[in-house]
Amino acid sequence: MSSDPVLFGIDNLPYGVFSPRDEPAARRIGVRLGDRVLDAGAAARALGSAHVALWTAPSLDPLLAAGRQVWAAVRAEARSWLGDASHREAVAPLLRPLDEVSLHLPFTVADYVDFYSSEHHAQNVGEIFRPGGDALTPNWKHMPIGYHGRAGSVRVSGEPVVRPLGQRRPADGAATPGFGPSVRLDIEAEVGFVVGTPSTPGRPVPPAALREHVFGVCLLNDWSARDIQAWEYVPLGPFLGKSFATSISAWITPLDALDAAWTAPPARDVPPLPYLDDTAGGPGGLDLRLTVLLNGEPVSHPPFATMYWTPAQQLAHLTVNGAHLRTGDLFASGTVSGPEEGERGSLLELTWNGERPLRLADGERAFLADGDRVTLTAWAPGPDGGRVGLGEVSGTVESAPEAAEGA
Repeated sequence: MSSDPVLFGIDNLPYGVFSPRDEPAARRIGVRLGDRVLDAGAAARALGSAHVALWTAPSLDPLLAAGRQVWAAVRAEARSWLGDASHREAVAPLLRPLDEVSLHLPFTVADYVDFYSSEHHAQNVGEIFRPGGDALTPNWKHMPIGYHGRAGSVRVSGEPVVRPLGQRRPADGAATPGFGPSVRLDIEAEVGFVVGTPSTPGRPVPPAALREHVFGVCLLNDWSARDIQAWEYVPLGPFLGKSFATSISAWITPLDALDAAWTAPPARDVPPLPYLDDTAGGPGGLDLRLTVLLNGEPVSHPPFATMYWTPAQQLAHLTVNGAHLRTGDLFASGTVSGPEEGERGSLLELTWNGERPLRLADGERAFLADGDRVTLTAWAPGPDGGRVGLGEVSGTVESAPEAAEGA
């Protein structure tokens, strides 16, 4: 876990939920500063916060629902507690080393939507599976394509990922599909956006309203069983190849901490429909620099600034049909991939569907082996030339459960 004080300094202050190791049931909201976590509820009581009920909740749910004005006030309080010398004596005893606490899923996930918004990723996947044909489908540059995932399978960083069982394409000459553990287990390096303020059913949310509804961001790994996915996805799309596990960071970086990271998205050669016009709210892209590590070895550096569809456009599209936002909704960017080989956010692309295995210190990998640990980290430009870190997300692959053939 990165404890770089530059990445997790006073200009960042992400939120999470922790419990002391000796009190696992005592969940508390924490604010991260470097390699320490502030017991925010205890600080709120000690310093007479007007928001003590929010700070002392066992999850971020009430804070998410409180709205943008309260988010700003609460963040100002945290910055004062941790940055003002007059509070040092009261706050110092309430800071705990990160390695002495357990971290938990910080909010209740209401709905989970995953997009497919990197043109480079979509181009690579199209070339892999449709060689000689059109890499991008006809709808790709007209809307952010996505699928509705399984909220109950979202888990916090550090929890293991059990290799899923499922059906695979029939072997050559076979009449029935194969069944067993996935042999093409993959990752997808993504960024997640956490919704706070809900919206009205039947009322689309325009791109300019992103900051009224989105509380913060986190790193996200959408684990993918490519062999299960390939057999099931026609005609309805991702299902069991995706729904077994999605990992997110234990730390939610408030959107206000990323003010210096907004940037213009790539030029678009197809004008979007009016409801997807995100130019009114200023630059809609985010300059986030991701790193993918496999067993501690960096294998890729995906750049989020290259994403074709922005978070504001994703939000507008997922509500344009009248579907409303709920507190705790999570929507993910889709795999982040750049134009270079070392910027691809999945093993599917990095190994070109297994044809070009990665050469690592502990051997070659086409897809994930049992025992492999995948970690995503990231940082963004901060104020005055500094950097803001996103909490890492890690997961270790465990072997599939024993099951009867075809069960």
